[in-house]
Amino acid sequence: MASKTFSEDDFSCPVCYEIFKDPVVMTCSHSVCKECLHKFWESKESRECPICRRKSSRETPPPNLILRNLCETFLQERSQKASAGSWVSCSLHSETLKLFCQEDKQPVCVVCRDSKKHRSHTFSPIDEAASEYKENLNIKLKPLRKKLKTFKKVKLICDRTAEHIKGQAENTERQIKKEFEKLHQFLRDEEVARIAALREEEEQKSQIMKEKIEKMGREISSLSDTIRAIEEKMGADDITFLQNYKSIAERAQCTLQDPERVSGALINVTKHLGNLKFRVWEKMQDIVQYGE
Repeated sequence: MASKTFSEDDFSCPVCYEIFKDPVVMTCSHSVCKECLHKFWESKESRECPICRRKSSRETPPPNLILRNLCETFLQERSQKASAGSWVSCSLHSETLKLFCQEDKQPVCVVCRDSKKHRSHTFSPIDEAASEYKENLNIKLKPLRKKLKTFKKVKLICDRTAEHIKGQAENTERQIKKEFEKLHQFLRDEEVARIAALREEEEQKSQIMKEKIEKMGREISSLSDTIRAIEEKMGADDITFLQNYKSIAERAQCTLQDPERVSGALINVTKHLGNLKFRVWEKMQDIVQYGE
C-alpha cells in the first residue's frame, strides 16, 4: 500500500508543498499541481518547469494519473488511520479516548478527567485539539518549508553551476588542444623549412665539390699520362733519348697551376643550429601574441 511504502513528502507538490491536486507531468518528467503550474506560468509569463526551469513544449501538460491515484490512496489510508485512532480505548479504564489534556498533552477518557491525577486540568475534545495542534504545527512548518524551498533553489543553482563547470572544462580542453595543435604545426613547419634549407646548402656545396673533383680528376689523368710518356722516352737508348730530349723537356714543363685549397666547402652548421631554440621561440612568441 502507498502509506507503507511512501511518506507524505513523496506526495507533496514541490511548489505548494501540499498533497498533489490534479498533478500534471512536464516534458522534463517533473510533476506539479495543475493550478500551481498555471499560477507559476502567469507570474513568469513563460512556459517553463518550476523545478528545473526547462522550457515546456506543451501548452497543456498531460495529467499524471498514476501519481493522482497514489495520492488518493494515501489520503484515504491517512483518513482511515485518523478515524481508527479516534476510537482507541484508554489503557487504564478501557473507555474511549475522547478528550485531550492540555497540561499533560495526552488523550484521556472521561474517567481520567475526573481522576485525582487530572484534577483542575483543562480538556478539549479530541477533534478540536487535533485541529488546533495541527494548525500550530502548520504555522511552525511554514518557515521550514520556506527554508526547504530555499535549499532546493540553491541546490538547483549548484547543479547548474556543476554542469557549467563541466562544460567550461570541456570547452577549455578543446581550446587547449587547438592552441597546442597550432604550436605543433608551427614546429613541424619550422622543422621542414630548416631541413629544406640544410638540403639546399648540401646540394649546392656537393655540386661545387663534384665539379672540383671532376676537374682534378681530369688534371690528374693528364699529368699521369705526361709522366708515363716521359718515363718511356727516358727508357730509350741514349742516342734516341738525346735526339728527342728537346721535345721531351718541353713536355715536362708543367703549365698546370697548383690546385686551390678547399675553403668554405663545408656546411655552415652554426647557421643551422646556432641559437636554433631561441630563434624558433621568437617566432613562436609572434604566433602566441597573434593568437591572443
